[in-house]
Amino acid sequence: MAAATTRAIAVASNTTASCLLFKRPLLLKRNSLCFKNPRGAKRLFTCRAIYNPEALQIKEEGQPETLDYRVFFVDNSSKKVSPWHDIPLHLGDGVFNCIVEIPKESSAKMEIATDEPYTPIKQDTKKGKLRFYPYNINWNYGLLPQTWEDPSFANSEVEGAFGDNDPVDVVEIGESQRKIGQILRVKPLGALAMIDEGELDWKIVAISLDDPRASLVNDVDDVEKHFPGTLIAIRDWFRDYKIPDGKPANKFGLGNKAANKDYALKVITETNEAWAKLVKRSIPAGELSLV
Repeated sequence: MAAATTRAIAVASNTTASCLLFKRPLLLKRNSLCFKNPRGAKRLFTCRAIYNPEALQIKEEGQPETLDYRVFFVDNSSKKVSPWHDIPLHLGDGVFNCIVEIPKESSAKMEIATDEPYTPIKQDTKKGKLRFYPYNINWNYGLLPQTWEDPSFANSEVEGAFGDNDPVDVVEIGESQRKIGQILRVKPLGALAMIDEGELDWKIVAISLDDPRASLVNDVDDVEKHFPGTLIAIRDWFRDYKIPDGKPANKFGLGNKAANKDYALKVITETNEAWAKLVKRSIPAGELSLV
């Protein structure tokens, strides 16, 4: 394995927590976990204290496009943290953190290694070989931290499909190509209910707040107005990308269309609650790493 290299994102010093029901991050003791119901709240309250994402750095181990390549997240003391569990989901006012796995206009199928300690980003494999999409993906692709699609939950609104056992995916439609491991502040605009071999694999359509057109789009109708054809292009890309490998096209629930922002927020809330049960060990983790 090649010597590790470190690439800084930014520097900060606060320790924060992701608390979905609160509009502002809370300052808590490092690495603490808490689960409780706030007074009068109907939804599960979840938080897990971590360093501010701006304090994290990227540590690459191995060489890109090899089986050994990993992208770890480390704090200012070089301690590894999990991008899935230890980066806050909710930033308040409808803004969320998104972790980029696959930069737009690239084809290496990068993903969070949910079964490895500290859940680094790696290139997916099949039968011991690295996986690539048959063509470039046209948007930045990543995940929402502190979310989980529960494989034991059958969604009655989406053909009874069970969750795919992964964090929720994000398709970021901004104009800039991002980097692997970059943490974006995004606002959700809609949701596509992809069904992949019977498993529900949500695609949250979002835009980074630093994109020049971010202020113009706040819901699916705005996407069609300012990014015409994008929603259909996203659906068709994910529907067809497995066909060149001889597999059937993926399907979509919810009328084969993107649901609106409110529905996307509902999906985020429900999958955040599922993640909370997972890390609280109310649901068996199986091979998933909770470190």
